[in-house]
Amino acid sequence: MKKLLLVIFLLLSLCRISSAQLKDPDKTEAGKNFWHGLTGRDSLSISRVTAASFIFPSYSQIYNRDYWKIPVVWGGIGGLIGAGIYNNNKFHDTGDSKYKTQRNWCYVGAALVYWGSLLDGVVSYNTGKDVVPARATLYSALLPGLGQIYNGESWKLPIIYGGLAFTTYLIDLSNTQYQRYRKAYNILTDGDPLTVDEFNGGYTADNLKHFRDQSRRNRDYAVVFTVLIYALNVIDANVFATLSDFDISDNLSLQVKPAMLNFDNYASSNGLGNMAVGMQMRLTF
Repeated sequence: MKKLLLVIFLLLSLCRISSAQLKDPDKTEAGKNFWHGLTGRDSLSISRVTAASFIFPSYSQIYNRDYWKIPVVWGGIGGLIGAGIYNNNKFHDTGDSKYKTQRNWCYVGAALVYWGSLLDGVVSYNTGKDVVPARATLYSALLPGLGQIYNGESWKLPIIYGGLAFTTYLIDLSNTQYQRYRKAYNILTDGDPLTVDEFNGGYTADNLKHFRDQSRRNRDYAVVFTVLIYALNVIDANVFATLSDFDISDNLSLQVKPAMLNFDNYASSNGLGNMAVGMQMRLTF
């Protein structure tokens, strides 16, 4: 749950940052703008539409006039949450683990429908431009690497997913070790008449405490690096989308050649003549 809340917080923060790029200074009443966007009387940036969809699912579908998608979104989210609650009650009544598994999958499905509605809103939004930085930002925020594909830089995907896969593996490995050492430390220090010689591996309480703390620290570092890779993926998509319309001519050249240059009046009045031989430099870009 904490990780899910962290991701939602990051996405909301990114929406806020990217909205500044398409912000209309004349629109100051957010609630009024959102209502006018629903009724078609006002236009909102893609960032604001997505931010509203976080709070009110299917807002982007209404704004994009994809009305047929509204029952799909609400029916999918509501139906799966209802099924999850039903399976949760059955699990508590019977203790059967299959209901627990079904409950978890129902909740995951509801989250995927919600996430899909956000992504669909970004995809369907009509900007009238080939590349929009806010769209690239939201793409990579909702699905790492999608903004890079949007920018035509698919070669970055192995770097992004390779980094995420590696840090995820480190999180799982470190967490497994942490749980193992924590359990062993608790067993050894809970007052049970278990001597050090009888304990599996012959570890002392100090050894186990050291390994427990070290594993927890490694896990936390891996989480931080995962968040950094995710953030860099979003920043990269935004920056390169912003620079996509920065035109640099292929004809980049520097020419240096001798030339006849006019002298100023001072040189001419001192008998130096009004012409002189010099070097001319021309830079084309």
